[in-house]
Amino acid sequence: MKKYFAELVGTFVLVFGGVGSAVFAGKHIGFEGVAFAFGLSLLAMVYTIGPISGCHVNPAVTFGVLLSRKIGGKDAVMYVIAQILGAVIAAALILAIARGIPGGYHASVSGLGADGYGMHSPDLYSMQAAFIAEIILTAFLVLTVLGATDIKAPVGFAGLAIGLVLTLIHLVGIPIDNTSVNPARSIGPALFVGGWAIQQLWLFIVAPLIGGAIAAGIYEVIRTPEERVISTRTAERALASEQQERGRHTA
Repeated sequence: MKKYFAELVGTFVLVFGGVGSAVFAGKHIGFEGVAFAFGLSLLAMVYTIGPISGCHVNPAVTFGVLLSRKIGGKDAVMYVIAQILGAVIAAALILAIARGIPGGYHASVSGLGADGYGMHSPDLYSMQAAFIAEIILTAFLVLTVLGATDIKAPVGFAGLAIGLVLTLIHLVGIPIDNTSVNPARSIGPALFVGGWAIQQLWLFIVAPLIGGAIAAGIYEVIRTPEERVISTRTAERALASEQQERGRHTA
């Protein structure tokens, strides 16, 4: 149960930190600032909840990890439910805070950081462009998660790699469709925006899942067949020797 709650908390932090930066501070920090807010939120959570749940905080990541046999089916379903709940709670609180601005805030008008294409794309990119971008960028993220948590990957650096690649992804993707690469992140704001955001939500569920599956396939091809597969949670924990050393210092 703790790992499911950890996924809820981690997704909450990611959405509140990333989407919140766009809603509250977007005009002050620009696309670059929002990109770093998403990346830093994820980087922090990898080191905070990674040892508990593996810090997927994203249904597309969980899907890719499932296909790579690093998580079981039951846990995958519970992770996705927890991730969506965390994103919805974060979006609700962002909206509650945003309404405190003079003149009020209307999610259906201002967008609440929802993802969109066509008239709802920051630079008016088409549906086809957004679909292709979401597949490619999600594959970047999931492949990095799988590789950085591989048994042969350097211990302790997964959070840095994963946080930085999410920053890169947002630097590329925000002008296209506000960047999803995470169905939970898209579902949260869309539920409060309604209308066009709900109508376009399918793309930000389907394309990231395709990207996650492609990344899992690429990982299967490039990894050494005889390597032992370990879970993301195991990969993001301190080594046993490091845990013992910390225990001696706190005793």
